[in-house]
Amino acid sequence: MHYTNGNYEAFVQAEKPKDVENKSAYIVGSGLASLATAVFLIRDAQMPGDKIHIFEELALPGGSMDGIYNPEKQAYIIRGGREMESHFETLWDLFRSIPSLENKDISVLDEFYRLNRKDPSYSKTRVIVNRGEELPTDGKLLLTPKAIKEIVDLVLTPEKDLQNKKINEVFSKEFFESNFWLYWSTMFAFEPWASAMEMRRYLMRFVQHIATLQNLSSLKFTKYNQYESLILPLVSYLKDHGVQFHYDTVVDNIIVNRSEGKKVATEIKLTENGKEKTIHLSEDDLVFVTNGSITESTTYGDNLHPASQEHKLGASWQLWKNLAAQDSDFGHPEKFYDNIPKANWVMSATITFKNNDIVPFIEKVNKKDPHSGSIVSSGPTTIKDSNWLLGYSISRQPHFRKQKPNELIVWLYGLYSDTKGNYVQKTMPECNGIELCEEWLYHMGVPEEKIAEMAHAATTIPQHMPYITSYFMPRALGDRPKVVPDNSKNLAFIGNFAETPRDTVFTTEYSVRTAMEAVYTLLDIDRGVPEVFASAFDVRMLLNAMYYLNDQKKLTDLELPLTEKLAIKGMLKKVKGTYIEELLKQYKLM
Repeated sequence: MHYTNGNYEAFVQAEKPKDVENKSAYIVGSGLASLATAVFLIRDAQMPGDKIHIFEELALPGGSMDGIYNPEKQAYIIRGGREMESHFETLWDLFRSIPSLENKDISVLDEFYRLNRKDPSYSKTRVIVNRGEELPTDGKLLLTPKAIKEIVDLVLTPEKDLQNKKINEVFSKEFFESNFWLYWSTMFAFEPWASAMEMRRYLMRFVQHIATLQNLSSLKFTKYNQYESLILPLVSYLKDHGVQFHYDTVVDNIIVNRSEGKKVATEIKLTENGKEKTIHLSEDDLVFVTNGSITESTTYGDNLHPASQEHKLGASWQLWKNLAAQDSDFGHPEKFYDNIPKANWVMSATITFKNNDIVPFIEKVNKKDPHSGSIVSSGPTTIKDSNWLLGYSISRQPHFRKQKPNELIVWLYGLYSDTKGNYVQKTMPECNGIELCEEWLYHMGVPEEKIAEMAHAATTIPQHMPYITSYFMPRALGDRPKVVPDNSKNLAFIGNFAETPRDTVFTTEYSVRTAMEAVYTLLDIDRGVPEVFASAFDVRMLLNAMYYLNDQKKLTDLELPLTEKLAIKGMLKKVKGTYIEELLKQYKLM
């Protein structure tokens, strides 16, 4: 496997690997990474679809990318949403090949591109306080020179020197008091205790977003929920190619023979519909494992009942434990599922409003008609003075194809689940659906005498997700297994708990990238994997970031010691009349 950039290899049809028709593939899980793996096996490795088996413990595919109407609860359920951007190189490489379900003549990428060109993301209100008022400093990052230096210092620190370090160990109080941290943490779901190593990757990977943190205009979103817009077209494509889906199937263990300097998966032990089975493997049988899951063991409540806080470890974590017990190259799952801090995000909720009582309040805050068909909040709207640090997202409505015209869906989450609310004197996990809805209505400025009535008229489903922040647990090198472990002949790890350089977890891109790298490595595909977007190596991105990190100040206006001011003045003299001066002017630094 090798990386590439540009379009020289982007349009190449890979040469068919030798004897691929004699090989089989077994894929554990049916989330985005698994479905992408199957597509790359068919499209690029030219493996017959009926040789590909996907094992899923649930009764339907999709993994964490869900979206469903629950008839028992008479409500829609979404556990989260996906923020996408132009430079998800492997994601778009995947979806250029998947036909749209609404128009078979175009791809999902074509559909997505046209939608976001016509209806681009733009948040008119990113942060509110005082029950629905716009934050007076919204749009300013408010980073002090010290905080900016800490950002630069982190980026310049090698990953090997950030092992097991937390964000609050590399940043001071000034940084955490900035709007930059407020925007950054609520957009990406970072907590102060999270991995400094992962924070560094995010800073380098998404430096191009610093200019748009306050309006989220670089983000892109699907027409409907991610399940209908992305997962169902993939499943349709795979079924058309004969891929075999095995539901209600738990993979308990994969036995790996480690001898003669090789690692070879020799058996898959699984339980299908309650019956234990063993699949014997040869080196021609490829195994792709989704190790771990952020939505494993999710529990649900309803209007009158909180979601249960009791949960078992879950099959995907147990499988990873069983694999890791065989070889240290297979990672250390306990670093991610064990000892997760209490001050974190574990709760989200889906509210289905069945009348228009909430509409005037949404229009006042977000300055958009939620029934216009246009994207409403363009990502999270953050409530800064919420004790839970509540955020909410309102996507294009309808968010489900079958959604009724009078229905409106709002998704809530809170980054601090261990504190009591401002209106409801309970922690988020202690709240039933009505109470979660009441807390949000309070912050939206709904008069207190109307809050109870509006919350009772809506249907709110609390969702307790014990591992939702586990991607960001402080970690060391080797805690995540390589996509293809050293000397592995037929076993690969896929998804956000596998390790690929430079890219960032908690993204659809990471899921697809690990899938592509796994297939391309095990089958030696004669085509390059698109490299991670090189934002941190692009001088234009860096200059633009410098301008916005300093709240749109020119170099000569920066608050710096006299010696540094004189140095900048001298530098600007030297570059006068050069290409460097042109660049500095183009990016408003002089």
